[in-house]
Amino acid sequence: MAQELRTDAKVTWCPGCPNHVILESARRAFLNLIKQGYKKENFAIVAGIGCHAKIFDYLDLSGFYGLHGRTLPTAMGIKLGNPNLNVIAFAGDGDCYSEGMEHFIHTGRFNPNMTLLVHDNQSFSLTTGQGTPTSQFGFKSKVEPFGKFTFPLNPVKLALTSGVSFVARTNARDLDFTAQIIEKAVKHSGFSYVEILQDCLIFNTEMNNRDEMMYKLEDKERTLKEAAEIADEWDYNEKKGKIALGIIFQEKRKTMEEQWPQLQN
Repeated sequence: MAQELRTDAKVTWCPGCPNHVILESARRAFLNLIKQGYKKENFAIVAGIGCHAKIFDYLDLSGFYGLHGRTLPTAMGIKLGNPNLNVIAFAGDGDCYSEGMEHFIHTGRFNPNMTLLVHDNQSFSLTTGQGTPTSQFGFKSKVEPFGKFTFPLNPVKLALTSGVSFVARTNARDLDFTAQIIEKAVKHSGFSYVEILQDCLIFNTEMNNRDEMMYKLEDKERTLKEAAEIADEWDYNEKKGKIALGIIFQEKRKTMEEQWPQLQN
């Protein structure tokens, strides 16, 4: 495998940014899948706009740079064009949960066999720290100097109510565990969503250092009600409560490809 899925592009994330770790977690997960028989040429990655999207430059995989908030429809278009591809979408909390929220909801409803990885640092960091839908109440920025007047969205709850068939959360700093969850997400038959919580070293630093709140879930089947109760343990607004990591919910149901005869081989 040439350079083991690395490219020659200069990495321009801030030194110490958790995106470096997410990149390595994704690379190891994809390499492990390839060693198990997945073909490199059958992977297709899509990225949105934001700090997260630079990952597209550093992974030696085919794919497409999307528009802000349009990562999922681009990924779905690739899947419709070739259902045999393993499509992985990378997004940020800014583009996925704001402009891209309707795509997030309806992708869950359609249940295509593809994976979404969301880098969530609770700020628009690439554009100097504006608030996103997951930023806490009162968060101040250049565009909201008096602080946010809205409470944050809980994207895990949104995923569960939208019919996403694989919902998971990880801590960006936990390289090995994140790699394991990404691998399980790709193997899942249906739409898999992994939220990767990460600190930003520059913006919205008051929400950093939540590791003591985090715990790992037991790998087992859960009802939708049980998953919702886990999602309610943390509201993205305060550094209180418990933050569950791992597979929060998973169910087996027909994928978009299995339901649409036009997409069957």
